[in-house]
Amino acid sequence: MNRFNKLAIDHPADLRFGIAPKPLTTRQGLKLGGGIVYPELNFTLPPMFVDESTMPEVREQYRGIIQGALARAAELEAPGLVVEFETLPPMTEHPAWGIELTRILLDGMAEAHARHGLKSVLRITPNDTREMERPPRMRSGPLFEAMLATFDGCAAAGAELLSIESVGGKEIHDEALMMGDLRGVLFGLCVMGVRDMRFLWTELQRIADKHGVHCAGDTACGFGNTAMVLAGQQMIPRVFAAVVRAISAVRTLVGYECGCVGPGKDCGYENPILKAITGFPMAMEGRTAACAHSSPLGNIAAAACDTWSNESVQNIKLLGGMAPTVYVEQLIYDCRVMNQALADGRDAALQYRKWLVASDAALDPQAYVLTPESAVAIARVIVNAPNHYAAGRAAGLTAVKLLRDAHRDGQVKILKRELPWLERMQKTLESLPAGENQFIDEMMGVVDTSKFVAADYEL
Repeated sequence: MNRFNKLAIDHPADLRFGIAPKPLTTRQGLKLGGGIVYPELNFTLPPMFVDESTMPEVREQYRGIIQGALARAAELEAPGLVVEFETLPPMTEHPAWGIELTRILLDGMAEAHARHGLKSVLRITPNDTREMERPPRMRSGPLFEAMLATFDGCAAAGAELLSIESVGGKEIHDEALMMGDLRGVLFGLCVMGVRDMRFLWTELQRIADKHGVHCAGDTACGFGNTAMVLAGQQMIPRVFAAVVRAISAVRTLVGYECGCVGPGKDCGYENPILKAITGFPMAMEGRTAACAHSSPLGNIAAAACDTWSNESVQNIKLLGGMAPTVYVEQLIYDCRVMNQALADGRDAALQYRKWLVASDAALDPQAYVLTPESAVAIARVIVNAPNHYAAGRAAGLTAVKLLRDAHRDGQVKILKRELPWLERMQKTLESLPAGENQFIDEMMGVVDTSKFVAADYEL
């Protein structure tokens, strides 16, 4: 495993959109993080069953999606396009289906390149179907084997970027979120999650090496975004969700320690922290992801993006056309503005980034912890920590301090009823054992061990 013990970006002014210290060049020549922000289109089916009987319709749906979206991208003279194919569970359980649909998308992309010169690259994101049985079997079994077979077949077909929204640690983390239990959050993310990430991404790197493709990145979507949604529903405090987001970066970082090179998965709002640590390009989503979920991060999410995504939109008819085609247009126009700012020079790009950040940061603690200054501060304590457990604890404490200081200085709005949570979280984190082994021993005595297979987490 790689060990990131220093920052790739140690000054907040250098954490900005379109520029990554370690850009990634694709087979067709897209240089992600090399000075241009590229749109990244994500789509899914309309409400329908996916089984053997409906597969002919499914094929036509994906064929129509890619043809319509790429035609519009060519008309708008997009400099390039990242296409993400997030499989649906049946497509991962039956690898042949996911692989066939991957080929349909790649055929459409190859045709657009030949006809219009439109450069594109495909990200394949199979589901983490391991959670479909209880307790999940994380390292063996038919679901795990089918998931790896999907990755392998899609990479062989030509999908160049491998990603997943992995779920290791959710067995404990979900309940910890609902209970406002920061100890459980740390155990789920920085003990269980870290160990599963290390295992899973070692396997995926073997597949990538076999086919000459790239491990792109994971996301703590099932952790940080779950917290964000719960906070939006006023089920947990926003300050709690903000601290969870900071800690989640430690878990997602493990993918890069195992060989991921970006762009990080779009729904990982922790990606600015990871970009500061790794220097790799990052996908982000914000206002254009409202088709999939609401967030308080609509503009600030773009501040450090290298690809700009819509999360996922169903293939339904809108007044302007089919939704994926409409969304690729929106993404392209957003990217045009960012790329014009880049073309006008560093000062112009920083001014536009300032507006993106300032429009969100003061209104919600979840946005404030993702300002360039906050992201670099959290990244710094993570790389200075001796292990993942210590890194998670340090990230949490740093986020609490950032929010406390910002509220004192009038820089962020925190609801009065949430202010006591800052003190509560600080005391919890400060009272944790110094050593990971002692923490594990304590937690294994209080968590419900029937919810997970301890051996799959080396526990």
